[in-house]
Amino acid sequence: MTAHPLKKNNDASSPAARQAARISRRWPLVSGGMGILLVAALGAIIAYRENNLPFSFDLAFLGELVEHRSAFWNVPALLMNNIGGGIIGTFVVPLAIILILLVLRMKWAALYFAIATIVSAGLVQLLKNLYERPRPHDILVASDPGSFPSGHTANAATMAVVLSLVLRRVWVWAAGVLYTIIMLLSRTYLGAHWLSDTIGGLVLGSVVAVIVWAPLAHRVMTERERHRGSVRPHEAGHPINR
Repeated sequence: MTAHPLKKNNDASSPAARQAARISRRWPLVSGGMGILLVAALGAIIAYRENNLPFSFDLAFLGELVEHRSAFWNVPALLMNNIGGGIIGTFVVPLAIILILLVLRMKWAALYFAIATIVSAGLVQLLKNLYERPRPHDILVASDPGSFPSGHTANAATMAVVLSLVLRRVWVWAAGVLYTIIMLLSRTYLGAHWLSDTIGGLVLGSVVAVIVWAPLAHRVMTERERHRGSVRPHEAGHPINR
Protein backbone atom coordinates (compact mmCIF):
# COMPACT_ATOMS: atom_id res chain seq x y z
CA MET A 1 0.00 0.00 0.00
CA THR A 2 2.76 2.45 0.89
CA ALA A 3 4.62 1.92 -2.40
CA HIS A 4 1.61 2.61 -4.59
CA PRO A 5 1.88 6.45 -4.83
CA LEU A 6 5.53 6.23 -5.89
CA LYS A 7 4.91 3.46 -8.37
CA LYS A 8 2.17 5.48 -9.93
CA ASN A 9 4.71 7.94 -11.35
CA ASN A 10 6.13 5.24 -13.61
CA ASP A 11 2.92 3.81 -15.10
CA ALA A 12 0.85 4.99 -18.03
CA SER A 13 -1.56 6.95 -15.82
CA SER A 14 1.06 9.25 -14.29
CA PRO A 15 0.98 12.97 -15.18
CA ALA A 16 4.35 12.68 -16.92
CA ALA A 17 3.17 9.78 -19.05
CA ARG A 18 -0.06 11.49 -20.03
CA GLN A 19 1.66 14.76 -20.88
CA ALA A 20 4.41 12.99 -22.80
CA ALA A 21 1.80 11.04 -24.76
CA ARG A 22 0.23 14.30 -25.87
CA ILE A 23 3.65 15.75 -26.74
CA SER A 24 4.62 12.66 -28.69
CA ARG A 25 1.61 12.87 -30.98
CA ARG A 26 1.46 15.28 -33.86
CA TRP A 27 1.93 18.88 -32.83
CA PRO A 28 5.73 18.92 -32.41
CA LEU A 29 6.29 17.14 -35.70
CA VAL A 30 3.73 19.18 -37.61
CA SER A 31 4.74 22.56 -36.20
CA GLY A 32 8.44 21.70 -36.40
CA GLY A 33 8.13 20.47 -39.97
CA MET A 34 6.29 23.62 -40.96
CA GLY A 35 9.02 25.67 -39.31
CA ILE A 36 11.75 23.95 -41.30
CA LEU A 37 9.76 24.44 -44.51
CA LEU A 38 9.38 28.11 -43.61
CA VAL A 39 13.14 28.48 -43.19
CA ALA A 40 13.79 26.64 -46.45
CA ALA A 41 11.26 28.85 -48.25
CA LEU A 42 12.86 32.00 -46.86
CA GLY A 43 16.26 30.75 -48.05
CA ALA A 44 14.84 30.02 -51.49
CA ILE A 45 13.33 33.50 -51.74
CA ILE A 46 16.69 35.00 -50.77
CA ALA A 47 18.63 32.78 -53.18
CA TYR A 48 16.43 33.58 -56.17
CA ARG A 49 16.46 37.32 -55.61
CA GLU A 50 18.81 39.10 -58.00
CA ASN A 51 22.38 38.44 -56.84
CA ASN A 52 21.10 37.33 -53.43
CA LEU A 53 20.35 40.95 -52.61
CA PRO A 54 19.40 41.68 -48.99
CA PHE A 55 15.91 42.84 -48.15
CA SER A 56 15.30 46.50 -47.42
CA PHE A 57 14.84 45.74 -43.71
CA ASP A 58 18.19 43.88 -43.76
CA LEU A 59 19.93 46.99 -45.04
CA ALA A 60 18.12 49.31 -42.64
CA PHE A 61 18.79 47.14 -39.58
CA LEU A 62 22.47 46.60 -40.38
CA GLY A 63 22.93 50.28 -41.15
CA GLU A 64 21.45 51.24 -37.80
CA LEU A 65 23.74 48.89 -35.87
CA VAL A 66 26.86 49.85 -37.85
CA GLU A 67 26.13 53.49 -37.08
CA HIS A 68 26.30 52.71 -33.36
CA ARG A 69 29.48 50.65 -33.42
CA SER A 70 32.01 51.59 -30.77
CA ALA A 71 34.90 50.07 -28.84
CA PHE A 72 32.54 49.60 -25.92
CA TRP A 73 29.99 47.49 -27.83
CA ASN A 74 32.66 45.59 -29.74
CA VAL A 75 33.67 43.75 -26.56
CA PRO A 76 30.36 41.96 -25.81
CA ALA A 77 29.74 41.36 -29.52
CA LEU A 78 33.12 39.66 -29.97
CA LEU A 79 32.54 37.71 -26.75
CA MET A 80 29.26 36.35 -28.14
CA ASN A 81 31.06 35.55 -31.39
CA ASN A 82 33.52 33.31 -29.51
CA ILE A 83 30.94 31.73 -27.20
CA GLY A 84 28.49 30.91 -29.97
CA GLY A 85 30.86 29.49 -32.58
CA GLY A 86 34.31 28.17 -33.32
CA ILE A 87 35.84 25.57 -31.03
CA ILE A 88 34.20 27.02 -27.91
CA GLY A 89 30.66 27.22 -29.30
CA THR A 90 30.82 24.05 -31.37
CA PHE A 91 32.56 21.73 -28.91
CA VAL A 92 33.40 23.19 -25.49
CA VAL A 93 29.99 24.62 -24.53
CA PRO A 94 27.87 21.68 -25.80
CA LEU A 95 30.20 19.09 -24.24
CA ALA A 96 30.16 21.00 -20.93
CA ILE A 97 26.35 21.00 -20.90
CA ILE A 98 26.22 17.30 -21.74
CA LEU A 99 28.73 16.54 -18.98
CA ILE A 100 26.74 18.55 -16.43
CA LEU A 101 23.54 16.72 -17.35
CA LEU A 102 25.31 13.37 -17.04
CA VAL A 103 26.73 14.33 -13.63
CA LEU A 104 23.17 15.19 -12.58
CA ARG A 105 22.18 11.69 -13.77
CA MET A 106 19.98 13.04 -16.54
CA LYS A 107 21.21 10.80 -19.33
CA TRP A 108 18.09 11.14 -21.50
CA ALA A 109 18.28 14.92 -21.25
CA ALA A 110 21.95 14.75 -22.26
CA LEU A 111 21.06 12.55 -25.24
CA TYR A 112 18.27 14.93 -26.23
CA PHE A 113 20.60 17.92 -26.09
CA ALA A 114 23.31 16.11 -28.07
CA ILE A 115 20.96 14.98 -30.86
CA ALA A 116 19.24 18.37 -31.17
CA THR A 117 22.59 20.20 -31.28
CA ILE A 118 24.02 17.91 -33.96
CA VAL A 119 20.87 17.99 -36.13
CA SER A 120 20.61 21.78 -35.85
CA ALA A 121 24.26 22.29 -36.81
CA GLY A 122 23.94 19.82 -39.68
CA LEU A 123 20.87 21.55 -41.15
CA VAL A 124 22.56 24.94 -40.85
CA GLN A 125 25.53 23.74 -42.89
CA LEU A 126 23.23 22.07 -45.42
CA LEU A 127 21.27 25.27 -46.00
CA LYS A 128 24.41 27.44 -46.04
CA ASN A 129 25.87 25.33 -48.85
CA LEU A 130 22.54 25.09 -50.65
CA TYR A 131 21.82 28.81 -50.81
CA GLU A 132 25.37 30.29 -50.64
CA ARG A 133 24.18 33.71 -49.57
CA PRO A 134 26.99 36.29 -49.43
CA ARG A 135 27.67 37.88 -46.08
CA PRO A 136 27.52 41.66 -45.60
CA HIS A 137 30.60 43.53 -46.82
CA ASP A 138 31.02 45.49 -43.59
CA ILE A 139 32.02 42.47 -41.47
CA LEU A 140 34.28 42.68 -38.42
CA VAL A 141 35.06 38.96 -37.93
CA ALA A 142 36.36 36.10 -40.04
CA SER A 143 33.56 33.72 -41.04
CA ASP A 144 33.04 30.76 -43.31
CA PRO A 145 31.10 31.13 -46.59
CA GLY A 146 27.34 31.16 -46.45
CA SER A 147 25.34 33.75 -44.59
CA PHE A 148 21.92 32.07 -44.41
CA PRO A 149 20.98 30.85 -41.85
CA SER A 150 23.00 32.09 -38.87
CA GLY A 151 24.68 29.14 -37.17
CA HIS A 152 25.40 31.11 -34.00
CA THR A 153 21.75 32.07 -33.61
CA ALA A 154 20.56 28.55 -34.44
CA ASN A 155 22.90 27.09 -31.80
CA ALA A 156 21.66 29.60 -29.23
CA ALA A 157 18.00 28.90 -29.99
CA THR A 158 18.48 25.12 -29.88
CA MET A 159 20.28 25.30 -26.54
CA ALA A 160 17.69 27.67 -25.07
CA VAL A 161 14.69 25.57 -26.10
CA VAL A 162 16.24 22.24 -25.10
CA LEU A 163 17.29 23.40 -21.64
CA SER A 164 13.94 25.12 -21.12
CA LEU A 165 12.04 21.93 -21.97
CA VAL A 166 14.34 19.81 -19.82
CA LEU A 167 14.55 21.99 -16.72
CA ARG A 168 11.10 23.62 -16.90
CA ARG A 169 12.01 26.74 -14.96
CA VAL A 170 10.84 30.28 -15.72
CA TRP A 171 14.32 31.69 -15.20
CA VAL A 172 15.72 29.20 -17.72
CA TRP A 173 13.19 30.33 -20.34
CA ALA A 174 13.96 33.99 -19.61
CA ALA A 175 17.73 33.45 -19.75
CA GLY A 176 17.39 31.44 -22.97
CA VAL A 177 15.31 34.11 -24.70
CA LEU A 178 17.70 36.85 -23.58
CA TYR A 179 20.77 34.87 -24.68
CA THR A 180 19.28 34.16 -28.11
CA ILE A 181 18.26 37.78 -28.70
CA ILE A 182 21.70 39.04 -27.68
CA MET A 183 23.30 36.50 -30.02
CA LEU A 184 21.01 37.63 -32.85
CA LEU A 185 21.89 41.27 -32.31
CA SER A 186 25.62 40.59 -31.99
CA ARG A 187 25.75 38.69 -35.29
CA THR A 188 24.20 41.61 -37.15
CA TYR A 189 26.23 44.18 -35.23
CA LEU A 190 29.44 42.44 -36.33
CA GLY A 191 28.24 42.37 -39.92
CA ALA A 192 28.48 38.58 -39.97
CA HIS A 193 24.82 38.21 -40.97
CA TRP A 194 21.81 40.03 -42.29
CA LEU A 195 18.80 40.22 -39.97
CA SER A 196 16.93 37.68 -42.11
CA ASP A 197 19.84 35.24 -41.61
CA THR A 198 19.47 35.45 -37.84
CA ILE A 199 15.68 35.09 -38.00
CA GLY A 200 16.14 31.96 -40.11
CA GLY A 201 18.65 30.58 -37.61
CA LEU A 202 16.37 31.34 -34.67
CA VAL A 203 13.41 29.52 -36.24
CA LEU A 204 15.52 26.59 -37.41
CA GLY A 205 17.21 26.03 -34.06
CA SER A 206 13.92 26.25 -32.19
CA VAL A 207 11.94 23.86 -34.38
CA VAL A 208 14.74 21.27 -34.42
CA ALA A 209 14.64 21.24 -30.60
CA VAL A 210 10.85 20.74 -30.72
CA ILE A 211 11.01 17.94 -33.29
CA VAL A 212 13.70 16.01 -31.42
CA TRP A 213 11.77 16.54 -28.18
CA ALA A 214 8.73 14.59 -29.37
CA PRO A 215 10.09 11.00 -29.38
CA LEU A 216 12.15 11.55 -26.23
CA ALA A 217 9.57 13.50 -24.21
CA HIS A 218 8.32 10.59 -22.09
CA ARG A 219 11.79 9.46 -21.03
CA VAL A 220 13.08 12.99 -20.41
CA MET A 221 10.05 13.98 -18.35
CA THR A 222 10.04 10.78 -16.32
CA GLU A 223 13.74 11.18 -15.68
CA ARG A 224 13.20 14.77 -14.55
CA GLU A 225 10.50 13.69 -12.08
CA ARG A 226 12.76 11.02 -10.63
CA HIS A 227 15.63 13.49 -10.38
CA ARG A 228 13.47 16.02 -8.57
CA GLY A 229 12.28 13.29 -6.23
CA SER A 230 15.87 12.33 -5.41
CA VAL A 231 17.00 15.86 -4.64
CA ARG A 232 13.82 16.70 -2.73
CA PRO A 233 12.95 13.48 -0.89
CA HIS A 234 10.38 15.16 1.35
CA GLU A 235 8.19 15.75 -1.74
CA ALA A 236 8.56 12.18 -2.93
CA GLY A 237 7.58 10.94 0.50
CA HIS A 238 4.59 13.22 0.86
CA PRO A 239 1.98 10.74 -0.51
CA ILE A 240 3.22 8.09 1.95
CA ASN A 241 2.94 10.46 4.86
CA ARG A 242 -0.62 11.22 3.89
